[in-house]
Amino acid sequence: MLFRSNAGRPAVVLFSGGLDSTTLLAYALHHGWDAYALTFRYGQRHDVEVARATALAAALPVRRHVVADIDLRAFGGSALTDTGIAVPKDRAVAHMAAGVPVTYVPARNTIFLSFALAWAETLGATDLFIGVNALDYSGYPDCRPDFITAFEHLSNLATRAGTEAKVRHRVHAPLMTMSKAAIIRLGSTLGVDYAATSSCYDPAPDGAACGHCDACQLRRKGFEAAGIADPTRYMAG
Repeated sequence: MLFRSNAGRPAVVLFSGGLDSTTLLAYALHHGWDAYALTFRYGQRHDVEVARATALAAALPVRRHVVADIDLRAFGGSALTDTGIAVPKDRAVAHMAAGVPVTYVPARNTIFLSFALAWAETLGATDLFIGVNALDYSGYPDCRPDFITAFEHLSNLATRAGTEAKVRHRVHAPLMTMSKAAIIRLGSTLGVDYAATSSCYDPAPDGAACGHCDACQLRRKGFEAAGIADPTRYMAG
């Protein structure tokens, strides 16, 4: 059932092709938004997620899917953009939340939301969707409620729409306080094909997940806690 108040309203949805963002996109579509999906090729160490996002967007009723190119390798500072920094493997969940990990890409969500805001202005949209999660955020500072609130405030000060037309932008983060298991259950009710998504930080060239990075561990534990079979294809061994 679509929510009539949202029918025909454009919204920019950040979409990586991962578990959370695919659930997010399905959620936005289910609630009646005209979804404009935005994916980034930002110099990440593999192209699996971009390929998955492209395939998923083609199969979903999005109004348009854009893959924007930004080369964050120019700055480095993250295991996801610098192949000289190893992706941590087999860390305990408690260790994941102990500090900001080397898989943190400096200011990534700020950059991504800024691009989404720019596109939203050209569309006449006031709504942005991001799939951040404060429970399974692995120490990332840009996945916290305070960050989302601050960016929402910024968006109303830094745009023509906000200053002249006095429109109010909103950053929707509906997965913010949900456990990974709850996100998976939600997506399952919305018909998300999780086998088509990719969460792994260090997948094989053929797309198989490593099964040992933080993202793989949180994903695997999420399916276990949800009581749903994990459809992820992991590397052998």
